[in-house]
Amino acid sequence: MLRRIFKRPFAAAGALLGAVVVAGAILAPWIAAHSPYEVRIEERLAGPSMEHPFGTDESGRDVLARVLFGARTSLTVGVAVVLLASIGGAVAGGLAAFLGGAADEALQRLVDMLMAFPGILLVIALASVLGPGVHHTVFALAATGWVGFARLMRAQVLRLKTLEFCEAARALGASRKRILFLHIFPGALAPILVQASLAMAAVIMAESSLSFLGLGVAPPEPSWGEMLASARDHMAGAPHLMVFPTLAIMLSVAAFYALGEGLREALDPKDELAYRA
Repeated sequence: MLRRIFKRPFAAAGALLGAVVVAGAILAPWIAAHSPYEVRIEERLAGPSMEHPFGTDESGRDVLARVLFGARTSLTVGVAVVLLASIGGAVAGGLAAFLGGAADEALQRLVDMLMAFPGILLVIALASVLGPGVHHTVFALAATGWVGFARLMRAQVLRLKTLEFCEAARALGASRKRILFLHIFPGALAPILVQASLAMAAVIMAESSLSFLGLGVAPPEPSWGEMLASARDHMAGAPHLMVFPTLAIMLSVAAFYALGEGLREALDPKDELAYRA
């Protein structure tokens, strides 16, 4: 699969860029020469320099350090939300589709109800009630993000449970639980992986948006959205405060989106045959 991904320049660039973002977040304490919380009023709003490659903010804090530690915040929220949403949505959608009847009907009506409202508005409403904080942000995003995974898993289970290998398992006396968890769920993992990568890009954008509005990660924790919100009052005199967090968001979102597209093509046999042709 990795060979298939790296055969596509767009997907390979996304994977490498994503690796750079992850490495920057992991190695942030060693890359950054300053603490992201260290306040130096005498150096406030300083431009990029050898000591501060990305400059300093309105409190004299090192922007490079805050961008790197902000990557930790975004990736932590992203991974937590995607794990919770994908596992919860996949189990709910898979069970409902496999059991059918009232369970499937109830899930469809709940999904339809949630899909009737713009997702970001539901997230903002939940975040407003819960208040700022990493855990509250994760909960708000996961509580609305599971819907897409549930719909995808439901469609996959409805397709897979009619195929020959499921019929053969039933004929051999396999229980419904064994068929679902050992035969159907593994066969439906590929689309879930693609959806998870694309969801990472969406979660990074959503977390930045919530933090920009003051509903996400609470200061002084570094967050790209909070950095952009603080930069609004200094756009004319200190444009670097806006430039570097914006670039970080753009590159991260582009990386995970490209990786998701590469996974989709690599895991789709029809796309692979078309690519070879």
